[in-house]
Amino acid sequence: MVKPTLLVLAAGMGSRYGSLKQMDGVGPNNEAIIDYSVYDAIRAGFGKVVFVIRHSFEKQFREVFSADRFGGRIAVDFVFQELDYLPEGLAVPEGRVKPWGTNHAVMMAADAVHEPFAVINADDFYGAEAYKTIGDYLAQLGESRNSYCMVAYDLNKTLSENGTVSRGVCGVDPKGDLTSMVERTQIERMPDGRIVFHDNGADEPLAEDTPVSMNLFGFTPDFFTYSKEYFKVWFEANKDNIKSEFYIPTMVNKLIGDGTATLRVLRSAAQWHGVTYKEDKPALMAAIEKMIAEGKYPRNLWA
Repeated sequence: MVKPTLLVLAAGMGSRYGSLKQMDGVGPNNEAIIDYSVYDAIRAGFGKVVFVIRHSFEKQFREVFSADRFGGRIAVDFVFQELDYLPEGLAVPEGRVKPWGTNHAVMMAADAVHEPFAVINADDFYGAEAYKTIGDYLAQLGESRNSYCMVAYDLNKTLSENGTVSRGVCGVDPKGDLTSMVERTQIERMPDGRIVFHDNGADEPLAEDTPVSMNLFGFTPDFFTYSKEYFKVWFEANKDNIKSEFYIPTMVNKLIGDGTATLRVLRSAAQWHGVTYKEDKPALMAAIEKMIAEGKYPRNLWA
């Protein structure tokens, strides 16, 4: 049984949140969401954590999230995502300042990850159950190729009371494999109780238990090779749009659509927590206090 790696996407600055929320304390001893993610990953059998960061906050990030912080219980590595880190032969288009997106961030770890790995957002609190579910799946993959997975949440467990959210709405076949993933923006619960998304000015309803992606994916290392090759195709098609981004669902949909890979959808009934907006933080802190009271986490995570 191989020990999977946890790949933490932490290079993005939270534009709506307004600060480097990856470092923000939410636990009773100033623990960040990342601390709880790493803690849950250790309990789920992960052997290494790799952080995708930017050079601009490298010193601060390394000082906080060191192997010593985690008590030597998990190996720690860092890789970097920058605008000009592109496959050979490509150059940053004039006027481009926006990062290249989540799948570009995943590509940055190709030289650091050589085993099945899970991808998470640094600012999402997924819960212990999710790490155990995906960790168990990845641990049994061995040298397998083209067999991926993701943890999907019920939509009603992923909403914010403080604004709209964007979610990847998943289509799932009878075997439990992903058939499609469509990004829906401006999702919210309406005063009448319905959940709707407002894409293109229409109010389209979504079921409470619609499976949605929270960017908790599991891949094998062949995913890096596919990503590098397809990024070149995507780049040529999108280089004139300086705001376009190469998202993980973009790559996943491509590989599933052409039959290269399958992706098993692992359902979670857990409540997701996050800080899309600053106003979300008190609710997350209260939820953590409740979980501590229930014995799910120690009060001092790394004591």
